[in-house]
Amino acid sequence: MTIIRLEITMMNFKNAIWFQKDFKKLFKKFKSLDSDLKEFKKVLNEAPLGIGKHFNVITKTGFVYIIKARFFCKNLKKKDLRIIYAYIEEKKKIEFIEIYFKGNKVNEDRIRIKQYLKSMNF
Repeated sequence: MTIIRLEITMMNFKNAIWFQKDFKKLFKKFKSLDSDLKEFKKVLNEAPLGIGKHFNVITKTGFVYIIKARFFCKNLKKKDLRIIYAYIEEKKKIEFIEIYFKGNKVNEDRIRIKQYLKSMNF
């Protein structure tokens, strides 16, 4: 009899202050966001860098990956949200940096990402 041991590492999730403000604003319009984020976290627990074409590594600095992903919302049809998060590999930590509606904003806030990376103090 062979015993297979699976090591399941739970990811540590954190929200940046900017993200909390973005989320709160969008939550007023899209009430399913809370449960949608829980589902998204399940995916990230399994694959922190994402799976497939809906995830894109924007920047990699040392042990930190900044990832832009398509965020699916049950309240939206064919309209997409985007979420930007940092995956800190050695700490098994994901910090959400930004979430935005693609119809209102074309790209992520590069200045915010630079500020976040600067605050990491590598």
